Amino acid sequence: MNWSKLGLFAGGVLFGTAGIKILSGRDAKKAYTHCTAAVLRARDAVVDQAMIIQENCQDIYEGAKQINKDRAVKGQEEEIIEETTVDGQEEDIKEETTEE
Repeated sequence: MNWSKLGLFAGGVLFGTAGIKILSGRDAKKAYTHCTAAVLRARDAVVDQAMIIQENCQDIYEGAKQINKDRAVKGQEEEIIEETTVDGQEEDIKEETTEE
């Protein structure tokens, strides 16, 4: 029987048992509570930032839709002006040909 291996095994068991006692102690629970509270605060900060980013993205999206809508209206106005100009020139041309 190898005493060094048996000694290592016994030391591991002892260390594991002591570790469980330490990890389940009052001070350890207090540390876990503080760590959990910090994680919750961090989560709240991340959620708040995500909401701000989402609102900004929504504003950008609405602005882009408005720009496209304005461009479409402007394009229709330009088409109407072009049609009116073309129609007006045609009438002038017709009047000139009938006078001659």
